[in-house]
Amino acid sequence: MFEIINDTGKKVPEKSILNEYVNYLVKKLTLEKCEFNIILTTNKKIHEINKEYRGVDRETDVISFAMEDEKDIEYTDFRLLGDIYISIDKCYMQASEYEHSRVREICFLATHGVLHLLGYDHMTKEDEEKMFSLQEALLDEYGITR
Repeated sequence: MFEIINDTGKKVPEKSILNEYVNYLVKKLTLEKCEFNIILTTNKKIHEINKEYRGVDRETDVISFAMEDEKDIEYTDFRLLGDIYISIDKCYMQASEYEHSRVREICFLATHGVLHLLGYDHMTKEDEEKMFSLQEALLDEYGITR
């Protein structure tokens, strides 16, 4: 189960498509007994989060807080994956910069965040190739192309 929370204070037209796409991700990645949130936020808020939790004094596009990284928490009946914050401001800027749709960018960022919650990372070249190829495969299979 997941929830998409709009914390921007404005309408996000892509939210309903994002909801459909994340339902696809849940099925495709077999996340039956899992819970996570996707919080759509602003550059200002994600900047604050980035500075407080990562020590990086700037906005970013997506930040994931994976609960399963906390080794002292155990769940037996379900998995509490965590939270994904997406800056809708940065999302829209990047869509324009990369010359693709806002829908593609928001779904890309959500996919990236979900994979981080599942333990994927891109700290090494090998891990990056694995994570990024899975991201592209998921988006392509759903029909969200560049």
